[in-house]
Amino acid sequence: MGCGETLAGRLSGVCFGKMCQIRDCKTSMNVIATELPGLMIIEPNVFGDARGFFFESYQRDRYRDAGLECEFVQDNYSRSCRGTLRGLHYQITSPQGKLVQVTRGEVYDVAVDLRRSSPTFGRSVGVILNETNHRQLYVPPGFAHGFCVTSDIADFAYKCTQFYNPADERTLLWSDPALAISWPDLEPRILSAKDERGVPLCDAETYP
Repeated sequence: MGCGETLAGRLSGVCFGKMCQIRDCKTSMNVIATELPGLMIIEPNVFGDARGFFFESYQRDRYRDAGLECEFVQDNYSRSCRGTLRGLHYQITSPQGKLVQVTRGEVYDVAVDLRRSSPTFGRSVGVILNETNHRQLYVPPGFAHGFCVTSDIADFAYKCTQFYNPADERTLLWSDPALAISWPDLEPRILSAKDERGVPLCDAETYP
């Protein structure tokens, strides 16, 4: 059973616009199912007082109860300066599911559906993740993922369901007009040479 596949069966909610907000009574987390099947926004239950705040960024049983029946095998952490754009990355033979969040600063986070059998193939969702809203985005296998930093500095943490394999990694061109992604208008924009050489959707390797 894939991660996120049981969400509709386990939770109930009221759809509005292109998203459906769901309250999981068992976990006290807000789970927002986006228009792309399997792609979910998670709002953890944050406990704050005069000292600061505390929240569980991951607890296996609670996240499974919310529909994320995943085994995460690797945690990654990056720091990037304003205007940095990383992505859009994916692994073609060992696709990764990712649970991503920002611990400092802010990013505009994007996921693109690369599953040819999906009714939303080629479509994307963009979400603002920052140190204040504490939102997480679950990006299931079969998606390309990337983000752009909108604060002076952003620390980005994510869990992966597959180990990173450089030989298996592919890069979708972030600026491909076919994707119609509304990236923040920031100058200068900072990319790696690899990301500048990304492949447009029409030529990209995709999933069944």
